[in-house]
Amino acid sequence: MNLTKQLLDGVELRLIRPEDAESFCAAQLRSREQLLPWEPRRPQEWYDPGFQAKRIQQSLDRDNTVPWALVEDGQVIGTATVSNIVPGPWWSGDLGYWVDVTQVGRGLASAAVAAICDLADTELWLHRIAASTATDNARSQRVLGKNGFVQYGVAPDYLHIDGAWRDHNLYQRILNTRGPGEPPA
Repeated sequence: MNLTKQLLDGVELRLIRPEDAESFCAAQLRSREQLLPWEPRRPQEWYDPGFQAKRIQQSLDRDNTVPWALVEDGQVIGTATVSNIVPGPWWSGDLGYWVDVTQVGRGLASAAVAAICDLADTELWLHRIAASTATDNARSQRVLGKNGFVQYGVAPDYLHIDGAWRDHNLYQRILNTRGPGEPPA
């Protein structure tokens, strides 16, 4: 299974590694203020490379999660994850992503989501990818719209973000109409 893709301007999408923990933490610290309205409040240990190396390895060890890093010149400048992968008649996963504040505006989030949709179809054989955004996260909504996601609902008090339960728009993209777990022809 090949889960690596070249994105824009020499940025690579590949599985994240425990040795990426230091540059991941640096990007998270740089982006802390930008991410506050869109993420859970993070404890101080979140920014510790030792903690992140363990968390990354645990994520890689799960059979229902695929964690990617956006890497440029050996440094993490964002991540994307398909989690909660459910086989059987559901054959679906949930997408989450972020890009380093210093990289915003390059089209990396859109390129990463496009690449992940392709990999989810051709390598993971998923039928569907779901995503959610805070109702006021217009940037992320544009990324999803550019990549063929369709809003199918609104979930009140969906996630605890920035210290409070927040309403979220729910999106999905149907990747194919093959039978559950069937590879592409």
